[in-house]
Amino acid sequence: MARRPPWSMSVRFRLGLAVAIALSPILALGVLQAVVGYSQVSHNRREDLTQAALRSAAVARARLHVASVLLENVSPATMGVECAPRLTQLLDRSQGYQNFIRFNAEGRVQCAAAAVHVGASVTGQAWFDQLRRGKNMAVQSEPAGPYAPVPSLVAGMRTTDDRGAFAGALVAVLSVDSLRPEIASASLTDGAEVALLDRDGRIAAATQGAAFAPPPPGWIRRALGPSGMTFTGRDPRGVERVHEIVPLVDDALFVELSEPSSGILTWARINALSGVVLPLLAWLCAWAAVWMVADRVVIRWLNYLDRIAAIYARGRFSVRPVQAEGAPQEFRALAMTLDGMADAIVARDLSLRESLAQKDTMMREIHHRVKNNLQVITSLLNMQQRALTDPAAREAMSDTRQRITALALIYRALYQSPDLRSVDVRQFLEELVAQLSVGEGGRPSAIRTDLEADDLEIDPDKLPPLALFAVEAITNARKHAFGPDGGCIHVRFTVTPDQVALDVVDDGKGVPADASQSGVGRTLMNAFARQLRGEMSLAAAEGGGAHVRLVFPPPEPPASEPQPFQLSASRNL
Repeated sequence: MARRPPWSMSVRFRLGLAVAIALSPILALGVLQAVVGYSQVSHNRREDLTQAALRSAAVARARLHVASVLLENVSPATMGVECAPRLTQLLDRSQGYQNFIRFNAEGRVQCAAAAVHVGASVTGQAWFDQLRRGKNMAVQSEPAGPYAPVPSLVAGMRTTDDRGAFAGALVAVLSVDSLRPEIASASLTDGAEVALLDRDGRIAAATQGAAFAPPPPGWIRRALGPSGMTFTGRDPRGVERVHEIVPLVDDALFVELSEPSSGILTWARINALSGVVLPLLAWLCAWAAVWMVADRVVIRWLNYLDRIAAIYARGRFSVRPVQAEGAPQEFRALAMTLDGMADAIVARDLSLRESLAQKDTMMREIHHRVKNNLQVITSLLNMQQRALTDPAAREAMSDTRQRITALALIYRALYQSPDLRSVDVRQFLEELVAQLSVGEGGRPSAIRTDLEADDLEIDPDKLPPLALFAVEAITNARKHAFGPDGGCIHVRFTVTPDQVALDVVDDGKGVPADASQSGVGRTLMNAFARQLRGEMSLAAAEGGGAHVRLVFPPPEPPASEPQPFQLSASRNL
């Protein structure tokens, strides 16, 4: 099973997640309100831009109408030397106009209210040709040029002589910037700009520094509608702007008004404390508060009690959770429960230790009494052996006595061992070999016995078959392997990770011819080997003599015992 990350299971994370989920509707409502507010503001700004563009077009048409009236009234006085003064007087009284100019029938300037370029001629221009062909008034946009220093709108009125023939034109020059609506009254941004657009989508004249995105295809049909046309595009400088186009003169000239687009981020900066920011801050503050409170009120005490429990798991019940007195009530109750549990475990451990001590004492006493009883039996057999005259009976009685002596040694090793669950095999074999090396009746023997043994702790249940096997092997060697001159018996006990081996090697007569026949000793050794789940073998030794070998699996290592409980004076943590 995949392991989960630790933070996903923590109380702190889950409390924070719960608070976050609880506050999510508020945050979602704030976001929804922000979106709705942005949509409303965007719609209102587009409406304001449309109204401003319509007002600009209306102002331009009104001023064109006023210009036509002024030009009609001033037309008779624009002949002769009074032309320039009358036009200058008219310019001073009129607001938003850049110049008034009188052109003759050839399109050359006769007089002007303000300075014009010397030799300026309008022959060949569309508006002048329209007036020449009989149109009473013509309008055309002009960039900054000979008639005005800024982009302008030129309104020309046809003049005739006494015979009604074309005599030239009176022109009113209206600056494009005067068509720009007042920013405050129109609710526009400071970046609002105005331009005059021809039917081909080209900017004929615009306020200084203005930049406009090209209109989309089919814009003329939509711009001629009652509300004009609104679109959004990026100007040549890469700034996204909102544009509004309304007609000025039929479908030949249009007024285009634009301002920077108020995107969602711009609107969010303008409304930084409304809609999204305040709910988001509240959501983050609640998350941080829960995170900190959970750490100080919950996680801190859980970690503290976890350390106490870990100390108890190591058997150190002397530690007491006294710091939990400043914890919340629930954790104080848990700390009191841990304290009571420690006291109960200490009391139970003392009782168990006393019971174990009594058990050990009783077991040692039992082993001691069994050993004493076996020694009594050995003594009785020894007395019975002395009374026997038959050599075969005496030999059988001696073998039985040696086996019982080996069992007595086992019980003595058990009650003398510091741990009743295991016996030191090396020490036991030393005592057993020494016991068997003693001659009959305590007399010196010509047979020498050597022992080489590795250290091994063995279960008491496996010691009797091992001991009895050694008794049979050594006794048989002493009885049958040597002549009157005696010899040497080598006993080796080796321990490896794979096996345990007991080798009894003598330098006597060798393996007898009838070794394959089953005797009592051979039968007993095979039985003892099976009890140890091992194998017994008899073969000739190198250099003469016999080699008896017992091989069995090594004992399993004992399970790791828990550390003893520390029942020292109580210590606070």
